[in-house]
Amino acid sequence: MRGLQTDRTAQVVIAGHALVRNLRRGHYELGNDAMPALRVDAAFTELAQAI
Repeated sequence: MRGLQTDRTAQVVIAGHALVRNLRRGHYELGNDAMPALRVDAAFTELAQAI
């Protein structure tokens, strides 16, 4: 792997990481009705249906 080539790439990766961490912790309404172990999967399913 060549790593992050630009600051923009690093910014996108960091933002994505923060989103997933916050989903797992239940900070968003997405996936809150699912079990904690399945919360991220449920949240992405809800997002896919919305799009």
